[in-house]
Amino acid sequence: MTDRIWIAVAAFVLAALPLSAQNGAYNGFSPYSVYGIGDLHATGTAFNASMGGVGIATRNKRFVNTMNPASATARDSLSFMADFGLSGKFSVFSEGDLKSTKTLFNINDFVISFPMWRHTAFMVGIQPFSDTGFSMSYADKITSGDQSIGYTGNRAYGAYGDGGLNQFFAGASATLWNRLSIGAQYNLYFGTISKYSLSQFSDASYRSQTLGDTLQVRAHTAKFGLQYEQPVGTGKFVVGATYRLKARVTGHAVEYSNVAELDLGDHELKNDNISLGDEIGVGLGYTQGDKWSVEVDYLRGDWTGSNFDQVRGFRNNGVYAFTTGTMQSVKAGFEITPNRNDIRYFLRRCTYRVGGYFDQSYYQVDGKNILSAGITLGMTVPVFQGYNGITFAVDLGQRGFGTGFVKENYTKF
Repeated sequence: MTDRIWIAVAAFVLAALPLSAQNGAYNGFSPYSVYGIGDLHATGTAFNASMGGVGIATRNKRFVNTMNPASATARDSLSFMADFGLSGKFSVFSEGDLKSTKTLFNINDFVISFPMWRHTAFMVGIQPFSDTGFSMSYADKITSGDQSIGYTGNRAYGAYGDGGLNQFFAGASATLWNRLSIGAQYNLYFGTISKYSLSQFSDASYRSQTLGDTLQVRAHTAKFGLQYEQPVGTGKFVVGATYRLKARVTGHAVEYSNVAELDLGDHELKNDNISLGDEIGVGLGYTQGDKWSVEVDYLRGDWTGSNFDQVRGFRNNGVYAFTTGTMQSVKAGFEITPNRNDIRYFLRRCTYRVGGYFDQSYYQVDGKNILSAGITLGMTVPVFQGYNGITFAVDLGQRGFGTGFVKENYTKF
């Protein structure tokens, strides 16, 4: 057991290195990641992703569930568990007659979990929290009617950015009276986000201008969770709830301008009263033995006081106006295992899943939230013995509904 723990700790450190080294590269890519801290990354492992992202009311001893810290005790009391995930995403962006595509591949998570004392367990891991990646451009022509800079001719504008935040978490849970489980978790957010805008002139005698910010962000908070199991016949209902506290953002920003040909100096973010919004979640699930289960979750986060839309860098120099608001998400998932102990047909021992979700962004553009929806499919293939398995998940979704928005159709693996 001691050897396994040391091996897992070494693997955890190695897995964390690529996550911390991805600054300066595209962790994610979407024109919507220009706002605030970028796109919020879906919490959970491939197991959660294959069921529409549910997990608040999940108590499955075969998987590590990072959605609710209270779920850590849903396990074999003698087993050591680990989960390592990789993810890929293919996106098609369209606006009118314009189209573009982007493909990404990244590490998704690394989590370990092990029992401590009787009816208690510990869980520690690292996973992405937000993704920033965009590259946009357009051009116009300055006519004689616009002589504010003494120039007529073609002018091109552009904006680009990269980076994101990672989340390190460590939590513990305990089960009381064999039905009620409670858990608490510490979250540390860290990462670097860079955003730049530029303007270029076709006349080489006019100097192009580049403005931007590099944000080194840190924040920490706590998350609490509970789950209650109620046996009903041969199955059981599970009610779950989570609450994550608001997190104050610290770190510093470096402002840059090529006109001054130097960095304009460090700016301490703790003076800007910036914060990550809190989040509350509830879930209801039903499990029929080791055969099938179904779950529905609801999440709501208040980001109205985060102040991202008032601070340079997070608002991208004011070029893309937005306001922070309320994040909401509804998720549902179903899984079934035909016969986990079938000795004749291997496919009957596999677990099959389907799910769906509807998300509302934590910010508004022109007074409208950015909406996304999708369906998920997945399966777990058992390998070796015990609870070992390989889980595959695919997410088919769309973001940007309505006129005036860039439509993003994506496929996540």
